[in-house]
Amino acid sequence: MSTIDRAARLALAHLVEPGSRELGMLVRAVGAPEALVMVLHGHGVTEALAGAVHARLDATLLDARTGSADAWAERVALTLAGEMTERAGRLGARMVTAVDEEWLTALDDLTRVSRDGADALRRDTDPPLCLWLRGPVRLEEALERSVSVVGARAITHYGEFVASELAFGLAERGWAVVSGGALGVDVTAHRGALAAGGVTCAVLACGIDQVYPVSNAAVFERITEEGLLLTEWPPGTRPHKTRFLTRNRVIAAATRGTVMVEAGSRSGARNTLSYARRLERSAMVVPGPITSAMSVGCHVELRTPGTVLVTRVDEIVEEVGRLGELADPIHGDERPEDALDATQARVLDAVAPRAARSAEEIAAIAGVATRAARRTLPVLEQHGFVVSTEAGYRLAPKARS
Repeated sequence: MSTIDRAARLALAHLVEPGSRELGMLVRAVGAPEALVMVLHGHGVTEALAGAVHARLDATLLDARTGSADAWAERVALTLAGEMTERAGRLGARMVTAVDEEWLTALDDLTRVSRDGADALRRDTDPPLCLWLRGPVRLEEALERSVSVVGARAITHYGEFVASELAFGLAERGWAVVSGGALGVDVTAHRGALAAGGVTCAVLACGIDQVYPVSNAAVFERITEEGLLLTEWPPGTRPHKTRFLTRNRVIAAATRGTVMVEAGSRSGARNTLSYARRLERSAMVVPGPITSAMSVGCHVELRTPGTVLVTRVDEIVEEVGRLGELADPIHGDERPEDALDATQARVLDAVAPRAARSAEEIAAIAGVATRAARRTLPVLEQHGFVVSTEAGYRLAPKARS
């Protein structure tokens, strides 16, 4: 792609809030340079999109419309792209667009999940036009084999334990852990992955130069050294409530599946899980105590078709890994009597702990033939389950315990 095409994408990403369905369709239809011309001049676009562009353009020195439409658009593109590139360099960041080699093609699936209607959050789900990145890991390499771990900010001790264990285990097995860098489950998952020496990626709802929340500053610093920070918003952008919800679509699209650890009834993590389902990614939920308000959202989601209950790393990998990466079944502790056949088990059940019973009495209680009881009881005695006395058979002391 030409320099002007990349510059136009960077400029549009600066001028329009991420996810715009109208802008995304326009770029795919006519290309980024022509789309920039159209939004700058208000030709063939809605008044809302043109107005939003000019509201931001007025804050720059580029609002003077000089020369031809194409020349003005090119000046806007190259100037904004140049300023953004220079700023990225000062911040130790880099920018990636869909025309760059580092781009994560999984994000392109976001074009399929838009829903018509007045609800902007359901409609404006298009892929990012630009991502700001900080960290030594390449975007597509970091997220090619990744799982997102999301959940409540008001985390409980249970949620903290589960999120940390799952993130640590996933990182140990070579899976990148993606989350939103927020308090609670998010930062716990990031810490778990870092503790395992793995890769973790924080998807921010603000500019790459913003530290939000401030209490996570140390974790973000480690991520920039060992993992990846990414955002759709240019530097200086402050986090807003709707931006967190917009950001969630990227978390879901960038990974093979989403695990929700804890979530209240109105948790934003449920929004991420909803995107995962719509994107045909694995939607996984960890159950919690039915008395916990922080697990209400989890239990509601588990009643939604397509949601998978998970309790350990093996089950997550079974969902998102290669064919044949199956979780070992969970068995209870093995007991000596597990080795008995059906007749032996029935005869043993009929033996009293203390009062000795004859073979005939045991056979009647067990509902087996007397001959079968007489043949079975010596075998049970040989294996230490029963002891024989002059009065008959009773359970061995070890069996009683």
